[in-house]
Amino acid sequence: MKTKSKILVALLLFIGFINAKAQSTWVAPKNADDISNPLKNDQTAIKKGKTLYMQLCAVCHGDKGKGDGVASASLNPKPANFMIDKFHKQTDGAVFWKLTEGKPPMASYKESLTETQRWQLVIYLKSLKK
Repeated sequence: MKTKSKILVALLLFIGFINAKAQSTWVAPKNADDISNPLKNDQTAIKKGKTLYMQLCAVCHGDKGKGDGVASASLNPKPANFMIDKFHKQTDGAVFWKLTEGKPPMASYKESLTETQRWQLVIYLKSLKK
């Protein structure tokens, strides 16, 4: 019986690892890259995006966007770090798609934010590393 228990535990750990790995490589569908940002280079939109970010996102992603917010310790996978090249290599459309659709533990903002507000968040997030 001990051997079966060890196998079961090992299998559950492996499945958990695979699930965490799959979530950490979250990729938007290719057609999301074709969505263009109507607020590109809009300084007012960046400011509004920052306000939204501090209200909705900072608790998980941290005040500076490093994925180290107070709620991040309990999340799996961990929140994205918006300061790294991997994030900035995504198109605005891909980031917009992720904000719209969500993927647990990341919330979907399709219903709770307008399209304009989601674009404001995108442009703010893309401004973080500059």
